[in-house]
Amino acid sequence: MQLSEQIAKHLRDVHFGGNWTTSNLKDTLADVTWQQATTQVYSFNTIATLVFHINYFTDAVLKVLRGGPLDAHDKYSFDHPPIHAQEDWEKLRDKALADADDLARLAELLPEHKFWEDFEDQKYGNYYRNIHGIIEHTHYHLGQIVLIKKIVQQLPFTGK
Repeated sequence: MQLSEQIAKHLRDVHFGGNWTTSNLKDTLADVTWQQATTQVYSFNTIATLVFHINYFTDAVLKVLRGGPLDAHDKYSFDHPPIHAQEDWEKLRDKALADADDLARLAELLPEHKFWEDFEDQKYGNYYRNIHGIIEHTHYHLGQIVLIKKIVQQLPFTGK
């Protein structure tokens, strides 16, 4: 398997299943309601905020792979649009999954030498670091989402 195919597989696995952790974003979010996604637990970010945050950086890398400039700022990475209904939540969730699929598809097409080139600027590291970083970042926040979901589902007004 080529490096690009392996990286694309790992991107798909964390988002859609098949990784050795047996956790993935799609299945974890499948039964989350908009009320659960927006419920604040302790001082944690909400599930919706974490999904937006994951996608914010996925979208930034995706835009570069499509030939655009890198335009991402940490200070905006948690600023999701308001969620007032199930449709709002599903739109956010579905965008995150669609962008992840697009990122995997484009990563798979990269020639191996591209992974070792600077990602927009030397200070950001190479393409490998940035694309693989999306995988690590998603796993990290997926763990948070799983825990928050378990807590939220125990609450009487949002749980099952």
